Amino acid sequence: MNMEFNPSDHPRASTIFLSKSQTDVREKRKSLYINHQPPGQMRRKYSSCSTIFLDDSTVSQPNLKYTIKCVALAIYYHIKNRDRDGRLLLDIFDEKLHPLSKSEVPSDYEKHDPEQKHIYRFVRTLFSAAQLTAECAIVTLVYLERLLTYAEIDICPANWKRIVLGAILLASKVWDDQAVWNVDYCQILKDITVEDMNELERQFLELLQFNINVPSSVYAKYYFDLRSLAEGNNLSFPLEPLSRDRACKLEAISRLCEDKYKDFRKLAKRRSASTDNLTVVRWSPAIIS
Repeated sequence: MNMEFNPSDHPRASTIFLSKSQTDVREKRKSLYINHQPPGQMRRKYSSCSTIFLDDSTVSQPNLKYTIKCVALAIYYHIKNRDRDGRLLLDIFDEKLHPLSKSEVPSDYEKHDPEQKHIYRFVRTLFSAAQLTAECAIVTLVYLERLLTYAEIDICPANWKRIVLGAILLASKVWDDQAVWNVDYCQILKDITVEDMNELERQFLELLQFNINVPSSVYAKYYFDLRSLAEGNNLSFPLEPLSRDRACKLEAISRLCEDKYKDFRKLAKRRSASTDNLTVVRWSPAIIS
């Protein structure tokens, strides 16, 4: 795929999960409108002159719980709205060939889409046990979509767990300062072997063409698209009244940034106004007699 159309590489390309969710979101809104039902049970909080409501999730410090919920929802839409044209199913991701537990995999395991809560429970278990960060969850989704576009495969009931596991494994090593070793995941998933984890990581990297770079612009796009996904599915981030302490912290950060930009502007002005060692070629009009 051309990089300009690959959302995991190019900041202007639309994320795949948000595109796949649009049809369902429109159908939900249409159904609610026809049945005259309210859009959700949650009461939306609005700021007033006396109270300002803010959520504690920012692009640099996302809320862990709700970021994992959004990532699980994105994976759910990937599976539900996948191309059902019999695309390639790679052996390394096939749970029938490489089971994550000793319990027998049902014969029709590839026919039943997992519910969102099952995906969330699987991802949350790994993140909780390995003590991974919310930023790692966003990078996990970037790697997952990069794998699907580079390898030209789809995520489905037969392979979603191992694809997600491989993406989390790689994201935790690239993003987090204290990486989780492959053997540590074997303590979380008791029935998987280190050799299987090593092979999963190796093939995942090869399918990514060893491209593990995530530009800040791509990371920010995925963060804000996850927020849009949450908004469209009534999965709003929790809002809390702005406290005095937090207001003081925000004011201090704002003042610090303002001072920094003032220094940059002064430096830029000084450079633009400098005429030291400036040599100007002067042109004289030619006089033809």
